[in-house]
Amino acid sequence: MSILKKLFTAVRGGAREAGQAIVDANGIRIFEQEIADAQNALQRAKKSLTEVMAKEMQTKRKISALDASIAEHEAYAGQALEKGNEALALEIAEKIGDFETEKAEHEGVLAGFSNHIVTLKQQVKEAEKSIKENQRQLTMVKTTESVQQATMAVNSTLNTNSSSMTSARESLERIKQRQQDRQDQLGAAKQLEADTNGDDLKAKMAEAGIGDTSPKSADILARIKAKQNS
Repeated sequence: MSILKKLFTAVRGGAREAGQAIVDANGIRIFEQEIADAQNALQRAKKSLTEVMAKEMQTKRKISALDASIAEHEAYAGQALEKGNEALALEIAEKIGDFETEKAEHEGVLAGFSNHIVTLKQQVKEAEKSIKENQRQLTMVKTTESVQQATMAVNSTLNTNSSSMTSARESLERIKQRQQDRQDQLGAAKQLEADTNGDDLKAKMAEAGIGDTSPKSADILARIKAKQNS
């Protein structure tokens, strides 16, 4: 039973690590979606705020209407008293009391709306500030991610190019060596041909002044001078 429990724990641990890996791999996308969710929630909050503000306006209009009714009935009560009809004036006063009771109820509702509006406005303001900050952070992390990916791509390319350049230099050296070998072979063949034809020996003898039967310019000139003097 203990082994099964450990296996189950290992499986759960593996699942947690896999889940964390997925979260890490999609961190920017998740953060971006969280901002979008916050923006949607903010829009709903603003809609709720406008509804509460509309009810506040309606309540204020209701209170104003009650104030007008109270003032109007107070005038009616005054007129009844002027006519000596105190019973009617008392009945009007009771109506005024109803208006004032209703007004007090609406004033309580209005106070609740007003307090709720203040709270909602503050929450909306803080939410907007938070969303804007998160959007700035999202821009920065996106930029950082792009720069890092570009840097990694450049490094990978440089490493590949470095390997390619090394291979190219090796190829160039092999070409040069092959050409040099061919040039040495041509030189050796020429030397061998000279040795075979005796050209090399003749060149060495001519350089040493041996075996050269062709007249030299100096000898010809000396012969001409000798004829002139004779």
